[in-house]
Amino acid sequence: MTSLDVSTSTRREGPDDVHPRRPQLATRGLSAYYGKRLAIRNVSIEFKARTVTALIGPSGCGKTTLLRCLNRIHEVTRGATVEGVVELEGQNIYEPGVDPVAVRRRIGMVFQRPNPFPTMSIIDNVVAGLRLAGECRTRAQKLEVAERTLRLAALWDEVKDKLDRSGLSLSGGQQQRLCIARALATEPEVLLMDEPASALDPISTAKIEDLMASLAARYTIIVVTHNMQQAARVSQDTAFMLAGEDAVGELIESGPTAELFTRPKDRRTEDYITGRFG
Repeated sequence: MTSLDVSTSTRREGPDDVHPRRPQLATRGLSAYYGKRLAIRNVSIEFKARTVTALIGPSGCGKTTLLRCLNRIHEVTRGATVEGVVELEGQNIYEPGVDPVAVRRRIGMVFQRPNPFPTMSIIDNVVAGLRLAGECRTRAQKLEVAERTLRLAALWDEVKDKLDRSGLSLSGGQQQRLCIARALATEPEVLLMDEPASALDPISTAKIEDLMASLAARYTIIVVTHNMQQAARVSQDTAFMLAGEDAVGELIESGPTAELFTRPKDRRTEDYITGRFG
């Protein structure tokens, strides 16, 4: 099995090497199944580099399924399959021979609820992905990665004196930022976030939103959210999804957030944003 060329990752080359606003990730005719059940149908969308794109829509419309297809986590579910194309910088990540582990290294993911590894310390949680790949074995290497990524996650000053404590010793908001640091440790180019603040209090939510804004200077971010105000605050682009009577999710429209929220092209988008349903 071959892998995507991680060595040519634009993230590793530095932030000035990616053209902002240029599509970095795209889907073409993407459909996803759970066994024989079709979950999302024929989704084609482009995600611009160094842009926060919000995926909005009512529960059950396929937002999380789409997100999970973007780095091949969807296929981890037994019986789950994908049709169509997902391109990372022009290369289809579903081509035969592409290593899904290499894909997930370049396209990281943060889940809805904080999920630090319970038996690991804070520092070992951060470097878990690198250790799995046979990297970052010495204490000095772990410390270097931990400081770099925990600073990116706005958590270093809060944990720098307790790196050997369990990740579960942190508050919920801190645990979520720890999981973000863990995702950043492999130096991805794209960061997927599935309702990362839905289980957090307002203060922790504000910290996560501020963090997304700062990370967008370096990473392409795609975030699922049910919170319309949050989508308006954190994203530059927004995509609206909806399931029809057959319960299959489809992309209704996408575009700049300000435009989609004030001048949506589809009446269903307007109805959802204004609270008429959903």
